[in-house]
Amino acid sequence: MSLSKKRAINWTDVMQNNYGEPKITLHSGKGLIVTDVDGKKYLDFLGGIATNVLGHAHPVIVRAVSKQVATLGHVSNFYSHPSGVALAEKLQELTGDNTARVFFCNSGAEANEAALKLSRKTGRSKIVATKGAFHGRTMGALSLTGQPSKRNPFKPLLKKIKHVTFGDISEMRKAVNSKTAMVIVEPIMGEAGVVVPPLGYLKELRTLCSENGVLLVFDCVQTGMGRTGTWFGFEDEKIRPDVITLAKGLGGGLPLGAMITLGSNSPRFEPGEHGTTFGGNPVATAAGLAAIEYLAKNRILASVKSYEKRLKIKLGAIRGVSEVRGRGLLLGIGLDGSYAKALASKLADRGVLVNAPNEETIRIAPALIVSTLQIDKFINVFSQCMQEVERG
Repeated sequence: MSLSKKRAINWTDVMQNNYGEPKITLHSGKGLIVTDVDGKKYLDFLGGIATNVLGHAHPVIVRAVSKQVATLGHVSNFYSHPSGVALAEKLQELTGDNTARVFFCNSGAEANEAALKLSRKTGRSKIVATKGAFHGRTMGALSLTGQPSKRNPFKPLLKKIKHVTFGDISEMRKAVNSKTAMVIVEPIMGEAGVVVPPLGYLKELRTLCSENGVLLVFDCVQTGMGRTGTWFGFEDEKIRPDVITLAKGLGGGLPLGAMITLGSNSPRFEPGEHGTTFGGNPVATAAGLAAIEYLAKNRILASVKSYEKRLKIKLGAIRGVSEVRGRGLLLGIGLDGSYAKALASKLADRGVLVNAPNEETIRIAPALIVSTLQIDKFINVFSQCMQEVERG
C-alpha cells in the first residue's frame, strides 16, 4: 500500500471531519513548489492562505528556527527572551508609532479575541463589525465574524454585536454611537472573496470612531506582513487605527499572532488580565523577525506591487474573468459564473494550488518571493483551465 493511500484511510480513522477529507497529502516543499506523497509537484499559489510569505523551507527561516530551538525553545511568559522583544520592537518600528505596544499570541482568532477583550476596558460593550467579514472561529471571534453559515450552528453567540454592510459608511454611521466600544473591519475582506472597500472608506471610519470615542480595530491577519505591498494593508489611506491584529504571515510559516495597540489613549492590558502559554515563544518570534528582515532588506514589497499590476492586466484579459480585485499578492479573480470550486479542482489536477472562497471567486495569495516566471506559469495554466471548464 502506498503512503498516500494509507494516509487517506488514516485521516477518517483518526481526525475530526471539520475540514472534510483532503484530496491531496503534501510531503515537502521548497519555495513555491510543494510535493505530495506520490511525488507530484504543485505550484503553491495559496501560500498556506497568505501565511508562507517566504515560501517553504526558506533558508533564512530554517537558520533562524534551527539556531533558536538549539538555544532556547520555550520559556513561558513568566520570563522575557531576546527574539520576542526584538520582534515587538520591529513591529513598533513598522507602525511608525513609539506608543505601540504588542501582545503576542498564536493565531488571528486569538489576536481578535484579545482585541475584543481589550474593548471591554472602555466600559462599553457594543461592537460593530461587517457582513461577510471573517475574524476567526473561536466563540468571541466567531461572534465578530459576519458569515451566517459559520455562526448559526453555534448560537447563542456574544450579544450586542451588530453587522453592517462592508464599505457602506452611511450604514456604519447609523450603527456607531457613544455606546459603541469598538468597530472592527478588515482592510480587505479575504474569506468573503477578496473584497476591497471604496477609496476613503477606512479614512471615514477613522473620523467616525474618533468623533464617538470608539476603538477602531483593523484585522490585518490576511493583509499584513507585506501581502498587499505595504506592511499592514491600510497605509494607502494614511490613517492609524487604535488596534491592529496580525497573524498568518507574521510567523513566516510558524504559528504566531499579535495584537498591537496604538496611541497613548488606547487601553492596554495590565498584569494578570490576559495571557497565553505559547504566544510569542522564542522559536516563532525568531522566525517572524527573520521574515521581516528578509522582506525589508530585499525590497520585496516593491515587487509585490509590480506583480499585482502584471496579474491584474493579464488575468483580466482572460475570457470568463469578470474582474481581478485586491491589492498586492492578495487577489480575488472574479468569474462570470458559479464554477470556482470546479476550476480550483482542475487547477490542482494541472499542478497549481489555489482557493475558491465562494463559487464565483478564485483567491490567490502566493509567497511574496514568487518569480515572474512563476507568475506567468500560473497565468498560462489558469487560462488553459478556464477554457476547459467553459467547454465542460
